[in-house]
Amino acid sequence: MTERVTLMLGGARSGKSRLAEQLAEHYLQNEQVEKLLYVATAEVKDTEMAQRVKHHRETRSMHWTVIEESWTLPEIIAGTDEQTCILVDCLTLWLTYGLCEQGINAYIKQKSALLRALRETQAKVILVSNEVGHGIVPLGELSRTFVDQSGWLHQDIAQLADRVDFIMAGCTLRIK
Repeated sequence: MTERVTLMLGGARSGKSRLAEQLAEHYLQNEQVEKLLYVATAEVKDTEMAQRVKHHRETRSMHWTVIEESWTLPEIIAGTDEQTCILVDCLTLWLTYGLCEQGINAYIKQKSALLRALRETQAKVILVSNEVGHGIVPLGELSRTFVDQSGWLHQDIAQLADRVDFIMAGCTLRIK
């Protein structure tokens, strides 16, 4: 079976980005795709995030075309052909941007567009996201909204994904 949409979930520093990059490069090496597109959703707003982005840039191979985009994932996915593997890193930063910069209504609309784009795309898409639902329910309203929306986003994507992996300590547990 051809895996078109893959969701890779895990905690912070679990190794999910590295494993997602390796999977995409495997597709390239085995001629399942001709191009690799890396969609980085992080916004650099402080020194620590700048260091994280720098680390990702330095460790990523030269095979990648990189787009730094915090919001327009549906449009990017919809505009990509079957010869491309798109790696989105990461959905939780995209969700954060949606909730904090665009608002809940805009986020819900954009989420619907993302799900539609994922159903319709012919590209291979690998989505990296942080699993945040393993802890206690947060005290603050925004934090609870984030955890709720993250969980619902992951469930919706997992429903349509061909493959779902959970990453822990650099090891992959295939869920679907």
